[in-house]
Amino acid sequence: MNKIVSIQIPFYKIEDFQYIRNVIEQETGLKNFYFHVLKRNIDARTKNIKYSLKVLVTDEGLSSTEIFIPKFKDIKKTIPEVYIIGAGPAGLFAALKCLELGVKPIIFEQGKNVKERRRDLAAITKNGIVNPYSNYCFGEGGAGTYSDGKLYTRSDKRGDVNKILNYLVYFGASPDILIEAHPHIGTNRLPHIIEKIRNTILEQGGEIYFNHALVDLKLNSSKSKIETIVIKNLLSDSLIEFPCQYLVLATGHSARSIYNLLYNKKIQIEFKPFALGVRVEHPQEMIDNIQYHCNTYQDWENKRQYLPPARYTLVHTEKNFSAYSFCMCPGGIIAPCATDKEEVVTNGWSPSKRNNPFANSGIVVSITEKVLPHAFQNPLAGMYFQKEIENKCFEKGGRNLFAPAQRITDFVNNKRSHSVPDCSYRPGVVPSHLKECLPEYIYQSLQKAFIQFDKKMKGFITEQAIVVAPESRTSSPVRIPRNKNTFHHIQISNLYPCAEGAGYAGGIVSAAIDGMNAVGALFQNQIQQ
Repeated sequence: MNKIVSIQIPFYKIEDFQYIRNVIEQETGLKNFYFHVLKRNIDARTKNIKYSLKVLVTDEGLSSTEIFIPKFKDIKKTIPEVYIIGAGPAGLFAALKCLELGVKPIIFEQGKNVKERRRDLAAITKNGIVNPYSNYCFGEGGAGTYSDGKLYTRSDKRGDVNKILNYLVYFGASPDILIEAHPHIGTNRLPHIIEKIRNTILEQGGEIYFNHALVDLKLNSSKSKIETIVIKNLLSDSLIEFPCQYLVLATGHSARSIYNLLYNKKIQIEFKPFALGVRVEHPQEMIDNIQYHCNTYQDWENKRQYLPPARYTLVHTEKNFSAYSFCMCPGGIIAPCATDKEEVVTNGWSPSKRNNPFANSGIVVSITEKVLPHAFQNPLAGMYFQKEIENKCFEKGGRNLFAPAQRITDFVNNKRSHSVPDCSYRPGVVPSHLKECLPEYIYQSLQKAFIQFDKKMKGFITEQAIVVAPESRTSSPVRIPRNKNTFHHIQISNLYPCAEGAGYAGGIVSAAIDGMNAVGALFQNQIQQ
C-alpha cells in the first residue's frame, strides 16, 4: 500500500516524529505504517501557524532514499560538438544534457570562474569599479551564483523540475531542497556547487573557456544558417573563428552585447514585456513580526526556533498597472549588479541561513508596449529604457555606484529624504527623491502599490524601511524568437536561443530546464536529419 496524504500540524511540532505519526493515523485509520515527507510548506495566513505536509504513507517499509546519479554517455565523435555561449544555469545544464546524449559541449563564457570572479565583485563593492565582462551578472554560474539560489518555479509543465533539483543535490546542495515548497541554496554555497558542475563537464570530455566572448556570427549567403562564430579571447585580445554546426545561446537577461549583435546582423529579435522598479528593505525582525503575528519579543523568541526568517509575496493590480514583489530575500543583502560603467543596478541575495539583519525585495511594475509604444518599431526599446534609468540613478547617486534611496514614508508622501535608515547595499546610498530617477508612471504606480501593501502587511510603510533604485534586471526586455517545437531560431536553423536571455525562463530551475530542452530538441532534430 502506497498512499499520499496531506496533513497540517502546529509549527512547533515539526520535529515531533510521534506527533506527525499520530496525525497520519487519525487521518488514515492505519495502525502499522511507515511515512516519508515529500513536501513541506509554512501556512502563516492566520495566528495559528501551521506546517502543511505532503506525506507518503506505506506498509512496505521505506528503503533509504535513492541517490540520484547522472548517466553520461561516451562522447560520439560522429556527432558534431555543440557550442554553448554562457556558463549560467542554462549553459551548464545544456552541457550536462549534451553529456547525457554523448555529444561534446564546448562552453564559451565571457566572465571568469567563480573564484576569480570574487575579486571583481569586491572591486564593485569597495571601489565602485565595474568589469563589464565579470560582475554579479556575468561569470561562471551566471547571475544566479550570487543571487540567493532560489529554486522555486512554476515550470513543471516545461520539464522535469525534480531532475534539476536532484542534479543540484548530487553536486552538493542540501537534500532539503527536494521537499521544501520554496527551496533555496544560498549564495555562500552556490560557488562550490558550480565548481563541481564545471569539473564534471571537463572530466566527461566537455570544454569550458572563460574570458572568451562571442563577438560576431558569420552567416551563409541565404542567412538561414550560422557558418562560423567569432570568439574574442579577452586576455590576449585576439579573435578566433570556429566553424559551427550547432550554437546554443544561453547568455542571460543582461547580455546587451548579444542583443546588439543580433540586431545589427538583422537576425530577428522582439521586444518582450518585463518589469522595473526598486528594492525595498526592512529589518528582518519587522517582517518576522508581521508575517508570524508576533505581539511581543518573547512571542517571536518562542517561534524562531521552529520557523525560518519570514518572506512575503505581494501583488497589486489596477486598470493601468500591475506591481508585485520580486526575488524576495529574507535575511539578505542588496547587491550592486551593474554590468557596465556609469550605471547603477540593484538585486538581492541571501546566504543559506538567511541570517543577515535585513529583508529586501524587488517591488516592480510591469513594462509593456503601452508604456513603451515605440517598442513596436524597435525591439531594443526596453533595453534602452532600462539603461536610461540606470544611468540616471548613477548620476543621482554621485557617479560612484552609490544608489539613490528614500525612506518609504517619504516615497509615498512625495517628499525628498534628507536621511535614510541603515542599508545593506554596499557601496552605499544617497538620500534622494526617487521621482527624479524613475519615470512618473513607475513612481506613481509604486506609491499606490505601497499603500495597498501596507493594508495587507500592516507596518510595511515605516520610517525604518528604505527604497533603493533601481531594480531593473528582473528579466530580459528582449525575446529571441524560436520554433516552439524544434527550439531553433525562426530564421537560423542551427541557432538555439534559450532561457532568460532569450525570454523563455525566469530563474535557476526554469533556465536549467530550458537549456536541457534546447539540447534535447537539437539532438532530436539532428537524428531526423
